[in-house]
Amino acid sequence: DGGASEADAALAAIPVQALTMFEQAAAVMAAGDFLEAELRFQEFLLRYPGYPGAHVNLAIIHAQNGNDAAAQAAIDAALALDPDNAPALNQQGMLFRRNGKFIEAEAAYLKAVTASPDYALAHYNLGVLNELYLQRLDAALQHFELYQELAGEDKQVEKWIADLRRRVAATQRTANVAE
Repeated sequence: DGGASEADAALAAIPVQALTMFEQAAAVMAAGDFLEAELRFQEFLLRYPGYPGAHVNLAIIHAQNGNDAAAQAAIDAALALDPDNAPALNQQGMLFRRNGKFIEAEAAYLKAVTASPDYALAHYNLGVLNELYLQRLDAALQHFELYQELAGEDKQVEKWIADLRRRVAATQRTANVAE
């Protein structure tokens, strides 16, 4: 499909200093120091403004801190650079879902998987949205299965899939009896 070679080409085009700076900021973020990570990503963007991933990470930090306006601004900045950026679209969907905008969340997640069919997190979030918020068990099952296929073995999701299969089968049996 060419996705890996495009990603490799994009990474090769990033200056080594930028890559190092980004990776250091991401490591600080992964360690849970959001204040330091936010400062590092802001500094990164001052030097290298053209990378949507830094904006997406800032959106994640702002969302963790409960600052939805700042998270939205960061998502908007990422999407301005790349309207089909799957991680930014996924974050947009998460922000919508948290604010009760389920149809908008679904649209953002679907745009993410359309732009990048192998983006597992958006399939996971579509599964959650469909099961817990929209009560669409068939769709939830489909997205959790795609997530599992893309992301590898996730024991928790494996349990959810088994439960959903049982619930979907029970719903179909009930529908058949009622016909």
